[in-house]
Amino acid sequence: MNSGQFGEAYVAWRLEKKGARILARNWHSRYGEIDIIAQYQKLLLFVEVKTRHQGSESDPLEAVTKGKQRRLICTAQAFLLQKQEWRSYQPRFDVAAVWLGESGKVCAFTYVPGAFDARL
Repeated sequence: MNSGQFGEAYVAWRLEKKGARILARNWHSRYGEIDIIAQYQKLLLFVEVKTRHQGSESDPLEAVTKGKQRRLICTAQAFLLQKQEWRSYQPRFDVAAVWLGESGKVCAFTYVPGAFDARL
């Protein structure tokens, strides 16, 4: 398992621990991929996960550019067109950052609910 897959598994585990139901992981459309799609209460969470190693000079949260946000929104729209049973849920775009220490274990975690919205 590479660090990106590990970070996604960690975030999925955290979401499930909070009571979310994971609907899909690495869901693809012609526009791109959404790392995690989950249902939490009446919310439909579209989660982008960024994983970095401790000491990395790039901030994982800054990696979710406006272009990446547009692709995520288009992919979420494709999901909702295909899975109409989820259309009554409120969509939310979240971003999670996972930092791994030298041992490969999580040493820091940030979760930003509603990191951006579909009004770009």
